[in-house]
Amino acid sequence: MNPTVEDAYWLENFSRRPYVKSGTNYDEMRPAYQHGWESRGRYAGTGFVDAEPHLRRDWEGGPNASRMEWNKARDAVRDAWDRAAGAGPGDYGR
Repeated sequence: MNPTVEDAYWLENFSRRPYVKSGTNYDEMRPAYQHGWESRGRYAGTGFVDAEPHLRRDWEGGPNASRMEWNKARDAVRDAWDRAAGAGPGDYGR
């Protein structure tokens, strides 16, 4: 996983995701995407549903929790997780 490539992808595409409200700045969403692509490697071999309690715990115990609640970050984390898994973004609502 190349973080530079992932960051560039999400910078270009985040505003078209249905969970991103109009006027949202990428800097606000970036930590959630990064959490998704980085966590995919940490929890390799695990599906998102099974990994979600760990992802949430990691998010809520980290520095980004004060900037964005898990319920707001979840869809972006899932989107980046799916992309990192090779499934492509889009199943964020499942």
